[in-house]
Amino acid sequence: MAVLVLAGASYVRPVIHPTPFCRRNSMRSLGSCCKLFRQAALAGRTYPAGFDVTTKRAFALPRAALSRRTKRAVDTNVDGNEDGNAADSKAEALQQCLKNLNATFGRGTVMQLGNAEPQKLECIPSGALTLDIALGGGFPKGRIIEIYGPESSGKTTLALHAMAAVQRAGGTALLVDAEHAFDAQYSKRAGLDTEKLLLCQPDSGEMALEVVDQTVRSSAVDIICVDSVAALVPRSEIEGEMGAHQVGTQARLMSQALRKLTANASKCNCTILFLNQLRHKVGVIYGNPEITSGGQALKFYASVRLEVRRKQTVEDSAGVGIGIKVKAKVVKNKCAPPYKIAEFDIMFGSGISGLGCLLDAAEGVDIVQKKGSWYSFGDQKLGQGRDKTMAILAENTEMQSEIEAKTRAALGQTDINDMYDKDSEPVVEGRR
Repeated sequence: MAVLVLAGASYVRPVIHPTPFCRRNSMRSLGSCCKLFRQAALAGRTYPAGFDVTTKRAFALPRAALSRRTKRAVDTNVDGNEDGNAADSKAEALQQCLKNLNATFGRGTVMQLGNAEPQKLECIPSGALTLDIALGGGFPKGRIIEIYGPESSGKTTLALHAMAAVQRAGGTALLVDAEHAFDAQYSKRAGLDTEKLLLCQPDSGEMALEVVDQTVRSSAVDIICVDSVAALVPRSEIEGEMGAHQVGTQARLMSQALRKLTANASKCNCTILFLNQLRHKVGVIYGNPEITSGGQALKFYASVRLEVRRKQTVEDSAGVGIGIKVKAKVVKNKCAPPYKIAEFDIMFGSGISGLGCLLDAAEGVDIVQKKGSWYSFGDQKLGQGRDKTMAILAENTEMQSEIEAKTRAALGQTDINDMYDKDSEPVVEGRR
């Protein structure tokens, strides 16, 4: 019988007992034997193994069955070449493992990042220049985003402008109106194409989240807005009596849904906007008593958490309120540096004032100078008063584009927080 000998994870020169069969055997059979033993070594065998060339079957070979010369060869090979062959053995074992994983779960299950195609994070414009800079370019695609704040602070308006930006780029938007308070006329004035908008007004929280999950997995929708998390009522609460205790049902519902939505949204490159409301914890003396509804899961699964608050009322020359100034704080951001602040105007009946935001940002970085009530850009005077200056910029699109480019370049080199109050502290969870 002809026997090949292998020891441990190191390949040893085969010991072939001379038999008539071995003399008649071709080199092809010998090469295949060596290949089998090399694969066995990579698989991590630590005991000598034998291979019957006649029957072509491997078997365990006790050390006592080896000759003295074979034992010395095995020991010398293992001690001398263990360090040198360890790296090659690991590399081949890793390649074999990756091949098996890709064959089992599909191509690209485990990939080497250097060999993969570079992926650039795409963003959706928010409609406000300062907010885009604070977010690092806008709302990231394929991520879960939470926008929360008090009542009448502009949460729905931000979502409408984001969906309008997606529609202008040729995408599809879905609005899950759990509050049943959708205003088609205001949405149209904010720039949203209501004829192409997909609208769902669910009967329960389970129905709303199931609609979101199926539309995400269809890969046909680019952005989904859920307005709001607080209005996602579990079916058990709807079917129960008024005043019955339902402890943690909404939190469990959100936690289960987010476990499924996070991976699907990333694979399908669909952005999910969750609008949320604020509640107050009872009995809190120290610290911030405000808390968002829907449990704690959304805080962890969201890549961006944006807090919006109404700062002041915007008035015209007659003292009549025509809008609000909103202060947005990036509480959490996995795609850009967090704790940034942005301020912008929301006008009643039309939404975010893009020109007003641009003018304020350009003034903050000294691209546009203001002396008294006059605005000037370089050596050219723009107009007297903020409203007249915005009207001039709306007519002169070339100057508007030039101011926007210079303002973005200036904000990219400095911290946007420097434009605002120097004494304001960074926003930290649980602190104000």
